[in-house]
Amino acid sequence: MVILQIAESAELITDKIQINPEGLHQAIVQQGKVELEGILFETNKATLMPSSADAVAVIAEYLKLQPELNFYVVGHTDSQGAFDYNLQLSAQRAATVVATLVQQHGIAAARLMAYGAGPVSPVTSNNAEAGRAQNRRVELVLRD
Repeated sequence: MVILQIAESAELITDKIQINPEGLHQAIVQQGKVELEGILFETNKATLMPSSADAVAVIAEYLKLQPELNFYVVGHTDSQGAFDYNLQLSAQRAATVVATLVQQHGIAAARLMAYGAGPVSPVTSNNAEAGRAQNRRVELVLRD
């Protein structure tokens, strides 16, 4: 008996796009907002994970390319835990992103306003961990 296994490499296809200034701008123009992929926090904290540094740098680059635009930085959580806690945590996380952009990347503070939406605007069901993970996010929303 002979068993022959053939492995072929192929590009991984996902529904996520790599964060880049052009993609951010396109989403802002089309939808007025964009989910900031790659912005991750420590569990139950407003501390950015080190792996978020590259994504924050790309967001800063986009903001520098669009100096006339102002934004809300909106934090979202899943629905696990107390409502008031999640509302506060989402606001703290949004404030952390704003502070990082201002202090580490020189973005004018007046251009960014942090806001916490907590669990009130999910993108999917909170019934399973996969959905809860999608609902824990930060968005950049165009501010008139």
